[in-house]
This record gives sequence, structure tokens and C-alpha cells, in this order.
Amino acid sequence: MDWRYGLGLALFAFLLGSIPTGYLVGRARGVDIRKIGSGNIGATNVFRSLGRGPGVFVFACDALKGLAAVLAAAGLIGSDWLPAAAGFVPATAGITAGIAAILGHNFTPWLGFKGGKGIATSAGVLLGILPVSVSAALLVWIVLFYTTRFVSVASIGSAVTIPVVTAVLVAFQGANPLLLWFAVAVGALAIWRHRSNIVRLRAGTESRVEPRPKPQKKRRRA
Repeated sequence: MDWRYGLGLALFAFLLGSIPTGYLVGRARGVDIRKIGSGNIGATNVFRSLGRGPGVFVFACDALKGLAAVLAAAGLIGSDWLPAAAGFVPATAGITAGIAAILGHNFTPWLGFKGGKGIATSAGVLLGILPVSVSAALLVWIVLFYTTRFVSVASIGSAVTIPVVTAVLVAFQGANPLLLWFAVAVGALAIWRHRSNIVRLRAGTESRVEPRPKPQKKRRRA
């Protein structure tokens, strides 16, 4: 791939990833999401502060940003695909676009280079590059979330799962070793972005997402 195409792809993916979905959804609701809850523009804070519907919408949009960046790379490189057990994985161009999209989300220039933590966008990128790894990470996320009720614990556990599963694919299924370095970088960045959550977890001040109480059925009068 020509370096000029690579630079253009990285810039496109960065700008795509930098769209502050959570901030825009908050503004549409008349609030600045940076000033409520944890102050983060990601889906978790939107979920806690604005409700399930907006939170799911933001997560889906942020994930689509990452997936769209990888699909753009796939379109650019055409037949330059690397077969692996996880499917057909875009090589250098896909990884370049994925990293750029994640960085754009985490350090969006539209909000003073302060963005989200990159979990949803990383999930979208990995869905396009390493679907087996992201599927395993999603399973870990669900298990950890419903056993601890901490989104941060579930996200950190998923971040650890991704490089572990990718290492297995590289070792036993012949996946490209470059993908392992990419998975390690994505996982490490996600954990680093959760460093404030780790501090709160250790201090016992991290917020849980408690299940909604079931509505009580009204008794009919005899």
C-alpha cells in the first residue's frame, strides 16, 4: 500500500472516530454529558446519566465508527487480505485504520482532545479484523458485568481477553503475528483509559449498575 494512501486512510479513520456521539446525543437531550455522571462522553456514562436507550444508541454508533474504518481499509486494499482462522483479516491497512479510529474517539479534537475510553470503537474495529477475539471478549464482558455489576470490570476483562485469544489464533491457527501486536496495543490502551476506574475500584467508590426493580403487580380487589 502506497504511503500516501495509508496517510489518507489514517486521517479519514481518525476523523470518523473523532465524531463525539455521546456528546451530540447529550446535547440533543439538552445536557452536556461532560458535566454529569463521570464526565466521560462514552456509552457507559450516557447509559447511566440519560438511560438505556441513549446508551445503547451511543454504543452502537461508536462501534460502527470502528467497523466503518476497517471496511474503508478493506475497500482501499481490495484483494490484499490475509486468511486466518478468524475469517479474512485486512492486513496493515486495516490495522492502521483501526488504530486511527480508536485514537480519534479517545482524543477527539472537537472536544479539546478529550474523548471516550474506546471500548465500543475498539469492539467495532476488532469485529472487522478479529471477530473470534471480539466474540470471546463480548462473552467475558457479559459474564463479568452480570456477576459484578461493574461496567469497568467487564471492560477491563474484555481488554485482557482480546490479546489472549489472538495469541491462541497466532500460535495454533496461523493468524498473522502482526494482529497479536495490534490486539495487545488495543487492550493496553483500553486498560490505560480505565486507570481512573481502577483507582475507584480499589477505593471502593466505583459506581455499580444496579438492575431495575421489577414492577409489582397490582392486586385486584375482591
